[in-house]
Amino acid sequence: MIGCLVIHGYTGGPYEVDPLANFLKENTNWHIEVPTLPGHGRQLNLKDVSHKKWITAAESSLKQLKNKYDEIYLIGFSMGGMIAAYLAAKYKVDKLVLLAPSGKYLSFKQLSIDAAGMLADGVNGNLKKNKLYIHYKKKVGSVPFTANLEFLKLVKFTRRYLKKIDSPVLIAQGQQDGMVPFKTAYYLNKEISSKRKEVVFFERSRHLICLGDDRDTLNTMVYNFLMKPKEQN
Repeated sequence: MIGCLVIHGYTGGPYEVDPLANFLKENTNWHIEVPTLPGHGRQLNLKDVSHKKWITAAESSLKQLKNKYDEIYLIGFSMGGMIAAYLAAKYKVDKLVLLAPSGKYLSFKQLSIDAAGMLADGVNGNLKKNKLYIHYKKKVGSVPFTANLEFLKLVKFTRRYLKKIDSPVLIAQGQQDGMVPFKTAYYLNKEISSKRKEVVFFERSRHLICLGDDRDTLNTMVYNFLMKPKEQN
């Protein structure tokens, strides 16, 4: 039996990865676990929550799966990708999927494009229909500065473990991602030591890759990667 742990991103929740998690639930008999990291979810409460608590929560879920299942797959989105990478290095899981992992962050070029789009929608009276505006408006004022510092600490801590990963790994990255530059995928491909690596770019996807226009293709690609016999990865 297979246990699959899916880890969401910073300031997000399971809803960020629900389409992929639900697809795997519908098409496999695996146990899919999608925990909510401390302070996260629909209602954010990130005050006084350290990056160590985020890692510990994910690690606890992984340990429970390892006690129950023979094979373990790890999937991580954004910050969750870096947590998944760390856990894969520490526990030697069977397969690893990294979705827009935040090994590097903030694509200023794409942010400028997105800002211009919001400005244009604002001028034309369509701002309330802009998906990016709607998404990030909800988070303004609910993320304390100290939480951002903890995020940076987490990225710095987990990066050092990339060279210790030897699991087969799939890295998926949106080319229109304004939070994580798409070149991050090249960086991770270089840093991760595993001999079995696949890197895929999605032309239409922004940062929320599991919710984007390419989500159906992404779901199928992740499924096919995880279904491959180990010797073919």
